[in-house]
Formats: sequence, structure tokens, C-alpha cells
Amino acid sequence: MEDIQVLVCDDSALMRNLISRMVDSTEGMHTVGTAMNGKFCLQKIPTLQPDIIILDIEMPEMNGVEFLKARKQQGIDIPVVVLSSIATKGASVTMECLELGASDFITKPSGSISSNITSVESGLIERIASFGRRYAIKKHKEVYPVDFFMQQAKVKEVETVTKKEGVTKKLDSANISSPHPSASASNRPAYTPTLFTQKKKEPVIITPVRKSGPIDIVALGISTGGPNALREVFAKIDPKLSRPILVVQHMPAGFTKEFAASLDRICPLNVKEAEDGDLIHPGQIYIAPGDSHIVVEKSTLCNVIRLSKAELRNGHRPSADVLFESVAKVYQNRALGVIMTGMGRDGAAQLAEMRKQGAWTLGQDENSSIVYGMPRVAWEMGGVQKQVSLDKMADEISQIVREHANG
Repeated sequence: MEDIQVLVCDDSALMRNLISRMVDSTEGMHTVGTAMNGKFCLQKIPTLQPDIIILDIEMPEMNGVEFLKARKQQGIDIPVVVLSSIATKGASVTMECLELGASDFITKPSGSISSNITSVESGLIERIASFGRRYAIKKHKEVYPVDFFMQQAKVKEVETVTKKEGVTKKLDSANISSPHPSASASNRPAYTPTLFTQKKKEPVIITPVRKSGPIDIVALGISTGGPNALREVFAKIDPKLSRPILVVQHMPAGFTKEFAASLDRICPLNVKEAEDGDLIHPGQIYIAPGDSHIVVEKSTLCNVIRLSKAELRNGHRPSADVLFESVAKVYQNRALGVIMTGMGRDGAAQLAEMRKQGAWTLGQDENSSIVYGMPRVAWEMGGVQKQVSLDKMADEISQIVREHANG
């Protein structure tokens, strides 16, 4: 197996060191080099040939935005994940980075960077494993599956908790094996192709309780790889699409309003961040706010959006399962459910429930998904009628709505 090669670009020597240590303590990836600004990063790319770049935004001489512009001009396709403290206060800058081709972003925690940066480690490893792995495979490298890296991240989270709580019990009492390099070689399980690779299962057969009807609403759930995937889908969506679209994109609070605005600039339909009490209008796209569930409330004249701070579902708020569950109850067989790229299983169970109620359903296919997690589980649970590639998703949604707008 070959490592995912990571290039870290940050003007802080401390941050370069901390990020590099996170990467290098994860088996299957390593820091191939560091750069103190975008200019040096560009100079190092031809020699180091990284599979992914972790990029700060605020840097001297050439900042992150300027680097992304130069990257685009030079035709560099190496994925970039933005990691910067400015992102929380400057959501518009973060969205500009995505518009310029960054794959995703993670916010540095506030406060002492040396003590709090470890809180984003799991998210960082997930992005490297997802985007870096995909690029490495394009270069015909043989690398570990995503689950191999996420198992290590899970182990590290348990270790961090036990240290903070002063617990001295060993990890095996938590029933978790430790595959990362901090464990001794004798304790580390050897990699085998079947140990972390998900076995493909035949989908469960769901028999809907009623025949699929005309489509009154589209509900979409998406996670890792979502920002750019949604940009592609909504840029090509039918401008005459006459049904509302409700979207759950896993994203931190403070970013979804700017994210909706960035989508609105490229989408022929109106896109906005959902607000509590919004009337659900045809031809409008509503993005669930970060840290709020979104549900549909039935009303006599016009159904209404409600936001909720209820418990996290599948580790997320907003949760695709919460949205799909609501749509299944209110619209039953008069809806289209769509599940796209993402880690984990959020949305899978309730997409299956939508299908059971007679709704139409789509899932993104494996080849075009950055992470074939959520759509895979939904497919296996019988919730997906048809798997569609990203480049055809907009046309597929538009066509199904057109064909079934009036029964």
C-alpha cells in the first residue's frame, strides 16, 4: 500500500508542525512537505507531487485565495482543503475558496491553537482520506480504503477522551482495536483487503404501501464532497423546475447562509438559507442552516419550514434522516428523495421510509461519489430506486419532476 501524500501550507510554524504530526501519526498518509505561503506551495508542487493540499487562508506574500486563483490558472487539479481561523468570521471568504476550486473546508477552533487544534483532527483525517485518496487512485496508486483511516481517527478520539478524563484503562476495554502507528507493531492489526473494505450487499426489496404519485417536493441529503457536488447539480438544474427543493448539507453553523448565496449566484432557481416559518414555494431551494434540523409542517394553504435544535441524529444537526422522516410523513408518495456523497449513514434509513411510503428516490453512484457511504447504505437498505452519476444528477432530478409533476 502507498501513502496519501499531504502538503501543508500555513504561515505558522507551530500550525505546520501540529498538522504534520496529525497526518504522520495516521498510518497510510504522511506529510510530504510544508510551505509558509502560497508562493512556496506552488514552487514545491512539481517536486513533491502531493495528493492533497491543506491550505491556510491568511498568509503573507500569497494568501490562500491568491493561491487558489493561481492554481486554477495553472490547471493544477490537486484537491485543496482549507483550514483557517478566518473561516468562521469570514464565511464569504471561505465560499470564495470553494468557488475557486477548494474541495472543502475545516475551521480552526478558537482559542489556543496548540491545545485546541486536535479537536478538528477527525474532520481533517476524513477530508484527507476522502479527497486525497480519490486523487491518489487517479494517479494509479494503491491506497487504503477510507474506513481504514476513519477507524484510526475513532481510536484517537477515544484516547483523547480517556486522557482528559484521567482514565487509565486500555482501549480494548472500549472494544476498539488500535491500528495507528502509536500502537506497537505487535498490537496493530495487519491490513487485509477484507478487514476495512465494505462488502457489497444486495439491496433489500421494499414494497411501497402505495403507488408513487405526482411530485410536490424534492428532499436532498448530502455530506462530504457536497459543496462542489451541489454547485454542479444546481448550476445545471432545469430553470423551469416547478417544485421546491429542501437540502441538508452537513456544514457548521455560520456558513450556510453564505453557502446558499454562493449557490444562488450560479443556479437558475432561487436559493436561500431556510428560516423558521418559511412558506415552501415552488421553484425555491432551501438550505438547512448549520446546527439546526429542518422539517416540514403541514398547513392548509401552504406547507411551512420549521427549524429545530433537537438532539443530533447520526451525529449530525442538520440531519438528512430528520428531513426525510418529515417529508415521508407529510408528503408520503408525493415526493422525490435524493441522497448523495457523504460519510456514514445519515439519511439512509429515512430515505428507505420515503420509498416505503411510495416516494420516488435517487442515489449518487459509487464512481462519482467522493465518499460512497450515505448512498451505499441507502442503496443496501432498499431506499434507492436508481443510482445516478453526479454529471447526470441535475438532468435526472429535472426529468423525474417534469414527468411526474401532475401524476
